[in-house]
Amino acid sequence: MFPPLINRGLQRAHVTQQTAATPEAKLAPVVHYTFLLIGLSLLVFVLHKLDGILLPLFFAALLSTLLLPMVVKLESWRWPRILAIIAALLLLIGGIAGLILVFGSQIMDLKNELPLIQEKLVVFLNQGQQWAHDRFGMRVMSRDELIDSSLSSAKKSASGFLGSTISTTAGVLSVVSLVPIYIFCFLYYRDHMRQFMFRFVAPDKRTAVLHTMDSIQTVVQAYISGLLTVIVIVAMLNAIGLLLLGVKFAVFFAIFASVLAVIPFIGILVGATIPALITLVETGSPGKAAAVVGVFLTVQFLEGNFITPMITGSKVSINPMAAIVALILGGELWGTPGMILSIPLVAVLKVVFDANKTTEPWGFLLGDVTDGEDTKKDKSDDQPGFLAKAWRMLKRI
Repeated sequence: MFPPLINRGLQRAHVTQQTAATPEAKLAPVVHYTFLLIGLSLLVFVLHKLDGILLPLFFAALLSTLLLPMVVKLESWRWPRILAIIAALLLLIGGIAGLILVFGSQIMDLKNELPLIQEKLVVFLNQGQQWAHDRFGMRVMSRDELIDSSLSSAKKSASGFLGSTISTTAGVLSVVSLVPIYIFCFLYYRDHMRQFMFRFVAPDKRTAVLHTMDSIQTVVQAYISGLLTVIVIVAMLNAIGLLLLGVKFAVFFAIFASVLAVIPFIGILVGATIPALITLVETGSPGKAAAVVGVFLTVQFLEGNFITPMITGSKVSINPMAAIVALILGGELWGTPGMILSIPLVAVLKVVFDANKTTEPWGFLLGDVTDGEDTKKDKSDDQPGFLAKAWRMLKRI
């Protein structure tokens, strides 16, 4: 028998060994991913339910990022902050109003031409049916049958289309009225909001956080402004090609296709098919319709290989798969405004992910193949070419 003191010491040592040998309690992977899925589901639910609040905020945040360099420049010229913000807002509103004026006039012209296009389309379909009947023995539908089927389908979808149009118009008006107010608040209180974010960070880490925020802001500004510049250049090239071919509503189709060109693969397909079909119906010439498609394909080749690399560079590049998935998710979540916001928001997420070592793999997943660290690249690729040098000189002027 051990003495009492020695016995107690042995018992404590035994308990200590058992405690040290006991593994720490950890959540099973199934439980961890279950909580993760529940959190993502709640996030999607909240984003969907609060679309009326979040959509104006997101649009205002992106536009504020674009206007911030102009406001800072005006403030460096001793402009009061309020006057600088108002001047930037007036310039933005004027640009959007001019675009709507040009775009709206083309839409009205297209609307006035729709009855004539419909008659030509019926004739074109009759010719196609006659060719199919002579070649394959298919039944030919009469003109009245074609018109009746079109009218019946139009009547079925008329009420739903009218309701969706009214709701969409009301939503757009509410967003348009709130976005300028939010932009003014974001730009006016930007220093206050930065100080608010600093209060969540320890003093010794604020320098690193400030550097990260500035880099994110710079990259997002470069990406969004570069994207808008690419859209404008592509629209001008499309308009020149279509005007040379004598295509009706050339400006409308040029702007329409340039905006859709942001969507990889699908955008150029939709943007080229619709004007090609209308040109085929208007002129009855397959060669001219093929020439319209050729214009869009040529401009798309120039955009992908020269214009976009020269303007946006490799600061942020989203791979086509991520862009398509983002467009689908944005459309399902917020409709058309969600599709408009999807690509810029994915670019912002990629920049944020790349700034943190923990989330850097997700940024790598969203990026293009050429952004990988294991990708071999010639050193000469880092040297700017003639077009890039010319573009940088023009930006400095």
